[in-house]
Amino acid sequence: MFVLVALGLLAEQHGAIGWFVAVALAQGAVYLAAVALAWRGGGSRGAVLLILAAAAFFRLPIVLSPPALSSDIFRYVWDGRVQASGINPYRFIPNDPHLADLRDAAIFPNINRNNYARTIYPPVAEAFFLAVAYLGTSVTAMKVAMAACEAAAIYFLLELLRDRALPAERVLIYAWHPLPLWEFAGSGHVDALVVLFVSAALWGRRHLPQWLLGVVLAGGTLVKFFPAVTLPAFYRRGDWQVPLAFALTVVLAYLPYLDAGSNVLGFLGGYAGEEGFDRSGSGFYLWRLLGAGLPIAGVSAGYYIAAAAAILSALAVRMMLVPSADAVAGAAILATLFTVMVSPHYAWYFAWLIVFLCLVPWLSLFWLTLASVMLYLVPVGSHLVANDDRLLVESVIYGPFAALACFDFARRQSRSVGGDDR
Repeated sequence: MFVLVALGLLAEQHGAIGWFVAVALAQGAVYLAAVALAWRGGGSRGAVLLILAAAAFFRLPIVLSPPALSSDIFRYVWDGRVQASGINPYRFIPNDPHLADLRDAAIFPNINRNNYARTIYPPVAEAFFLAVAYLGTSVTAMKVAMAACEAAAIYFLLELLRDRALPAERVLIYAWHPLPLWEFAGSGHVDALVVLFVSAALWGRRHLPQWLLGVVLAGGTLVKFFPAVTLPAFYRRGDWQVPLAFALTVVLAYLPYLDAGSNVLGFLGGYAGEEGFDRSGSGFYLWRLLGAGLPIAGVSAGYYIAAAAAILSALAVRMMLVPSADAVAGAAILATLFTVMVSPHYAWYFAWLIVFLCLVPWLSLFWLTLASVMLYLVPVGSHLVANDDRLLVESVIYGPFAALACFDFARRQSRSVGGDDR
């Protein structure tokens, strides 16, 4: 694994994306072998310490290397700097004259969309960027902060494994997964904070008051909005503390930023348009796949969006009316289905799903999270490039996922009949 980390760093720093993807996939194969060895575990404290020490060892050179796969971290550092100067980050685009005094040669020139886009990140993410800015307005400081989020998340995962009487060695499933190595230690994506909130929420279902659990879930949602889809899995019939605390936290978190007026959601709408998550449907893999076989040119993708929303809503309502004893599996189903329906165009959007893998080891989810790195093979620009190459790469990701998901479902059903529904 460490040799492959070194090769991956060499490939990404030289811009050899194809070679980087090959190395990351090779890491995935070695990782799966490690998962198989650690799966049953023996309760060895030494083995767990070895796993954690190796995870830190893998990350250290990546944290200390400059980001090469994504420039998002420069926006994080910039937003922290803007807030530290007393300015609402939702008010101005980076090259606005009001922010001229904050520009430097290290951060400002590397901010993507700096000449037309306000920040897109929700309030808890912005608060995190501000907190890190007080420690240092550098890329390395931000990456170290993301690594700290991972360390805290791993603590909660260890506690979750203990709660469920599962081998602690299974923490390797997250700690050695290649995706967090490159997306959090490498690119410093804020999704590491999502991982922390989601793992804390899964642990908190048994250990936190219901209102505080709602606050934690809202915290994850206010880093990136997608953890909101897991809310129905945490609902207890007749107890509205979680959803009420969730809603109240969202409102309170936005209050300090309301002087931005209608811009308080930042570039969210513009980003959705750029990525094809609108009525054009160019960003949705399943819609484009349907269009490759049926004459739906000119048909609004609003039908797909409505159908996807209806399916997720029906599943959410069922979970609320017929709650499962296993909220982790319910949350994992909602999170995975939502992710596949949206079909993100960047690998880091899949990283939060790895939290669930430690507890619901679905082969389909292993494949999805490991194969997502192939998205680096398709071009990235200010607008989505929805060509045949992208359709092919996404088919290689989602085709095997669908087959494995059917296998996982059949296996789960057989275990339910046999009385083992873990």
